[in-house]
Amino acid sequence: MERSVIVGFFDMRVKDFEIQQIMEELQLLTESAGGEVVGQFHQKRESMDKKFLIGKGKVEEIKEFVVGNEIEAVIFYNRLSNAQQRNLEQSLNIKVVDRTRLILDVFATRARSLEGKLQVELAQLLYLMPRLTGHGIELSRLGGGIGTRGPGETRLEADRRTIKKKIAIINERLDKVIKSRDLHRQGRAFNPVPVVSLVGYTSAGKSTLFHALTGQEVFTSKQLFATLDPLLRRVELNDVKEGYYCMLSDTVGFIREMPRELFKSFRSTLEEMTGSDIILHVVDAANPDYLNQRNEVEKVLRDMKVPDCKIITVYNKIDLLEDQQDVGEIPSARTAFVSAKEKTGILGLKRLIFKDYFSDYQRYQLVFPFNAINIEAIGKWAIILKKGQKNGNMTLDILCSRENMLKFKEKHGGYVK
Repeated sequence: MERSVIVGFFDMRVKDFEIQQIMEELQLLTESAGGEVVGQFHQKRESMDKKFLIGKGKVEEIKEFVVGNEIEAVIFYNRLSNAQQRNLEQSLNIKVVDRTRLILDVFATRARSLEGKLQVELAQLLYLMPRLTGHGIELSRLGGGIGTRGPGETRLEADRRTIKKKIAIINERLDKVIKSRDLHRQGRAFNPVPVVSLVGYTSAGKSTLFHALTGQEVFTSKQLFATLDPLLRRVELNDVKEGYYCMLSDTVGFIREMPRELFKSFRSTLEEMTGSDIILHVVDAANPDYLNQRNEVEKVLRDMKVPDCKIITVYNKIDLLEDQQDVGEIPSARTAFVSAKEKTGILGLKRLIFKDYFSDYQRYQLVFPFNAINIEAIGKWAIILKKGQKNGNMTLDILCSRENMLKFKEKHGGYVK
């Protein structure tokens, strides 16, 4: 593990408890990337130092610690400009990384699917593009005339051209993946069961809740961004009402001030979320900073234009609270309180999902001559419970909405019992 120091610069208005939460999150993020946090520094100032971000005295303090503790990397919470990163590395004589670069590194190790890998590579290139530096800058400024003519295309310009080509190629490949995903999504649009997406701040317990609802083992970890590639699994609702089920999707966790490169590159994953019928916003109710974490996710959902009527807020980890009222939320039709780890409140959450989507569903029996109706087509708008025969006819026991049944009767006549 790489011995690291984490550093944060903050405005004077930032409260001390917020700084503590931010630095703890940065430590967890560093550990997720394979680093060992040996020390941490933060500074509150009226304004940042243009050269180093932090004050020169703080730089000297960090340098002394780096030399005395065999530190291999210094990681900043704040996004560093090219000049600030270069000045810090020259002064500290060690590798300096900002939080954006750190998150991209974590994502790079987590991606498993083709889409995930392409999205990470695109985000890294978008981050790298404005940071190309070197002698090419000076060379590219050479003008015309004797003694001022340049050598042609500079290395910097060639690098930029190469990166632009790579970005174009990745975007083209991602577009193909997105089109394929859109076709699947369109097919699901006629599905009689809802697609439910889990979203939330990273480490809110989404993967544990995914396991509690589906019964299927998934990788869970205290590390940030343990889940990157989306999963889609079936959730049985038989304990609410027999025959019903939904499809559950687990997505990447959000984090405070998510780097803009990630939103650009992970657009298809976010679009998959907005196409869901129900969104479960999982909140770590036991985290002292849960309100800020909830607000960060709600901001993203608003930016993605997700309507409030689609969102159910799930307060998780209530087993760690002395009293559920500590959450400070009044139970409503759009809130649930659970402990995914202890599997408490799971039935209540399933009832909320059922009520939200299946409230107008009823059980019907269709009776019709063999080969008179395309059974596969029926499966696109109704849940088929049982197939049988009766007096030489085919029978289907189905679950569907009243609206779909009225459309069916209008088209096919009196087949329904």
